[in-house]
Amino acid sequence: MIGAGVIGLAVARELAARGRDTLILEAASRFGTAASSRNSEVIHAGVYYRPGSLKARLCVAGREQLYAFCHERGIAHQRCGKLIVAAEPAQLPGLEGIAATARANGVELAFLGRAAVLALEPQLACAAALHSPLTGIIDSHAYMLALLADAERRGATLACGCAVTRLVLEERGVLIGVNGAEPALRAHRLINCAGVQAPAVARRIEGFPGAHIPTAYYCRGNYFSLAGRAPFRHLIYPLPEDGGLGIHLTLDLAGRARFGPDVQWIDACSCDVDPQRATGFYAAIRRYWPGLADGTLQPAYAGVRPRITGPGEPLADFRIDDARTHGVASVLNLFGIESPGLTASLALAAEAVARIA
Repeated sequence: MIGAGVIGLAVARELAARGRDTLILEAASRFGTAASSRNSEVIHAGVYYRPGSLKARLCVAGREQLYAFCHERGIAHQRCGKLIVAAEPAQLPGLEGIAATARANGVELAFLGRAAVLALEPQLACAAALHSPLTGIIDSHAYMLALLADAERRGATLACGCAVTRLVLEERGVLIGVNGAEPALRAHRLINCAGVQAPAVARRIEGFPGAHIPTAYYCRGNYFSLAGRAPFRHLIYPLPEDGGLGIHLTLDLAGRARFGPDVQWIDACSCDVDPQRATGFYAAIRRYWPGLADGTLQPAYAGVRPRITGPGEPLADFRIDDARTHGVASVLNLFGIESPGLTASLALAAEAVARIA
């Protein structure tokens, strides 16, 4: 299989648990260096996603599995909850729409008036908010370490520094070439978990039907950290914006605050933080936290979402493309696995592996 981010490691763990010989090929020098380590590290409740979609179903199932896994394995996490804020009365219908979607997904949110919100978070400026008690935060690196340990304990092997450069379909499998060498590895099944690079990897499969490979769009999310401690105990989210969930406040397990991600469409995959984006961050954050002081935001990091729809288009659902989709029994492609991929990872892995069982 290709890709050792959180999804690839979860799938490898599931494969190995079912007795499959598993080799994980990762182009980077270590696992989890792309989107899996450049996100908000949030365990999502399942609030925003279209009812009946893979995102909705796998997020809700994966959330409970992930909390149980963290508890069982001693992985640092915290069920801190979040507030989705209507900064002004005109945004109240937006809260009602989110609550209805959440309810359809089996997730109950509590509606809080302004006074109730201020009792929880006195520094917030808002007309009302939805409280999501099931939302949390996680040490994503420790989680990936645990996934890898489970996979390796059951016989899986991780090979880093192995960029897949050629793939050739055979009658009963796929020949794989790495780092420019002629194909020398033979896999009965190829599982493409390459994240933002998944469409490019699929296009390297000689003989694979190109009509079933989506276009990759690069949507960078910049993050800024806060100098000093934030006066908040919950995660704070504005209403969603086009292409994202809005510039929100998240906390790490030490209580440090960071803001992001924003939505920045770019032409090539790059994780460089754009410091000029700070101006927009101050404006967005002050809509719900007017007390944010000048000069307190510092560039932190950026990640690139593995989008398969472009600017102005509706967000795509997860795609788990098996032979029923493209007709190639030896290939399973995972496309568009962005948020809530971390939360959904255990449930998504089980779903993916079941399709090739």
